[in-house]
Amino acid sequence: MEKKRYAPIIAGNYADPSIIRVGEDYYMTHSSYKLTPGLVIWHSRDLLNWSRVGAALPHYEGNVWAPDFVVHNGMYYIYYPAGRTNWVVTASSPAGPWSKPINLGIKGIDPGHTAGPDGKRYLHMSGGDFVELTADGLAIAGEVRHVYNGWRYPDDWVVEAYSLEGPKITVHDGYYYLTAAVGGTAGPPTSHMAVSSRSRTPWGPWEHSPYNPIIHTESRDERWWSKGHASLIDLPDGQWWMVYHAYANGFHSLGRQTLLEPIEWTSDGWFRAAGGRERLIDQYDDRPHDEGETNAGNQGASFRDSFDGPELGLHWQCEGVEPSARFRPGNHELVAEAASEEAKASPLLYMAGHKRYSAEVEIIVEGPAEGRLLLYYNDAAYLGMGVNEHGVRHFRSFKGYGTMQNHTRRAFLRLVNDAHIVSFYYSFDGVEWIRYDKVADVSGFHHNTFGGFQSLRIGLDAVGKGTVIFRDFSYNAISS
Repeated sequence: MEKKRYAPIIAGNYADPSIIRVGEDYYMTHSSYKLTPGLVIWHSRDLLNWSRVGAALPHYEGNVWAPDFVVHNGMYYIYYPAGRTNWVVTASSPAGPWSKPINLGIKGIDPGHTAGPDGKRYLHMSGGDFVELTADGLAIAGEVRHVYNGWRYPDDWVVEAYSLEGPKITVHDGYYYLTAAVGGTAGPPTSHMAVSSRSRTPWGPWEHSPYNPIIHTESRDERWWSKGHASLIDLPDGQWWMVYHAYANGFHSLGRQTLLEPIEWTSDGWFRAAGGRERLIDQYDDRPHDEGETNAGNQGASFRDSFDGPELGLHWQCEGVEPSARFRPGNHELVAEAASEEAKASPLLYMAGHKRYSAEVEIIVEGPAEGRLLLYYNDAAYLGMGVNEHGVRHFRSFKGYGTMQNHTRRAFLRLVNDAHIVSFYYSFDGVEWIRYDKVADVSGFHHNTFGGFQSLRIGLDAVGKGTVIFRDFSYNAISS
């Protein structure tokens, strides 16, 4: 059977998915790194269409990686690592409000929660470590010990590193199935994978699945690279699925995106990737899959923000600080206080989810400030256009370019990213557009070049001194 060509259910850099089901509702969260609000909560009724309904971390709480979303005895928990320790937040509803983080005081990354046959609660962590929790799940109740040695791939496989990470426990028919990620999460296209082991208890002994790896990119020619870090979920009708992350072929710059794939249980009690399957998977694969990714999961093909409300939506985030520290929406405009470039204050960031797209905004500057529309990976890798008191100019992280003179302190900016080739446009009246005489290649703006596991995001920023006003931001996917 020909392999299905899966599209992302959530496009853009949404890595390390952790998913739960509550009746007929599904909730999911991901690594949020330094992005704030962090641990954004997504909701769906069909596993295909997702919307943001809250954030567990409204304030900056550190560099947040690989969480585990848990429902236990009617309460909701998210366990996550940050700042060389592990934390937990709780809520009575998946959408929140969530408690303040509680420090568990244990090292390790990628916590995975389960309840044992003894009624006690436990956390698995990267490297095969394991610790008992108190009955309320808010503290540890014992010493960390090693209980799991993962499945090993053949020595001649081309991977980044072994890196046993992302343990997730699924209880099914009397077994505890531990699904883990190995192989390194970036690096070569064939590096990452998800593997499975099972035991009658959460602490072993473990036997490895004969179907390992459950998911794995076998060739750089495949549509998705570095597939791995899977979480399992069941449907009310008995179907089973897994969500995982992967890079689009040749597009590390978009980050690790969330994919969905069916699994099936075998007669000997193991699960494996099911390939094509009826019902939901047919709906999934019938969605457009052209190279423009115009229907790339829930990162809508068209988005507009007129900034008419008193608060920014969850599609906007900053790194290391709440957006409200500098950006104030309302009355159909977004007002930003300028910060010096040396201060390295975070731009306001929007997650791009397509291979080809445009972004546009109107900018007005007050005082010796510069308002910017940019593409941002990190403080060392960004580029864009700015409006200042002298006109419009193009800039990159390592160089500034000539200014197109105009003293109105107002301009419309547009950038077009056509599969890594970025062009810049400006207009002083919103009608006549001029292309700036510089075009950039941003294919190298990704983790394997700059580290950090980020993606190339669209940013709005204000630098210098004074105030910048933004109006009518828009994002549009471009069909191939």
